[in-house]
Amino acid sequence: MRQLTGFDCAGERLAATLDTASGTTGLLIASGGNEIRIGAHRGMAELAAAVAAAGHPVFRYDRRGIGDSTGENNGFETSAEDIRAAAAAFRAQCPQLSRIVAFGNCDAATALALFHGDAGIDALLLGNPWTIEGDDALPPAAAIRSRYLEKLKSPREVLRLLTGGVNIAKLISGLSKVSAKPSQPPESLAARLATALATAQVPTTILLAERDNTALAFADHWHGPAFAPARARVTLAPCPTDSHSFARPQDKAWLRSQILAALTD
Repeated sequence: MRQLTGFDCAGERLAATLDTASGTTGLLIASGGNEIRIGAHRGMAELAAAVAAAGHPVFRYDRRGIGDSTGENNGFETSAEDIRAAAAAFRAQCPQLSRIVAFGNCDAATALALFHGDAGIDALLLGNPWTIEGDDALPPAAAIRSRYLEKLKSPREVLRLLTGGVNIAKLISGLSKVSAKPSQPPESLAARLATALATAQVPTTILLAERDNTALAFADHWHGPAFAPARARVTLAPCPTDSHSFARPQDKAWLRSQILAALTD
């Protein structure tokens, strides 16, 4: 049964949806970006229904300033209280719970990695964690590099380049970004995420849509030295798709199977 509910957080009222089930392991879903709890293409609502049908309660919510929740939307970096309050509300409304697995995509994945420690969360599933900083109009360098490599394998794309069918100014901008030395100051988002993953005290799995730009940017950091301690502790599960929200039927099935496996561990 699906119930509309809510809970208090830092003086605001947050909207939530509970899909009830009798299981003692529940799924907490944190929404990414400015998405409401239904998710892109209704993906999170459909996922919640499937997981509840398998016997696990599911709790979704809109963080402060998003959707039906009151307050200011100050981004994922300020969502620690939202995550903590949501987990507490989930336990209060499903008192049979002995374990909470949390799932988030994009910046919600990063927020869960950074802030789960005070929320009593027992395992993490992190989809396409957000590591991108800066506001230029180009995709991340890792995504540009991947696209160029694919194009160089295509005789048609090489012919386009030789015959003037490629925007040279855009090409030069992209090559400049790819060749620039990456900046990794100690307090960068990627560095903080690397530390959070390396020190997490709960089982953690990263779910990557292999050809998604956000996932490509994360993977570029993941294979670097800063993430070496995290690689020894965290499981990486790739999905062969470019869909950031795992929207295609086969992607939805893959995501559902990963989540159900974590819930039954």
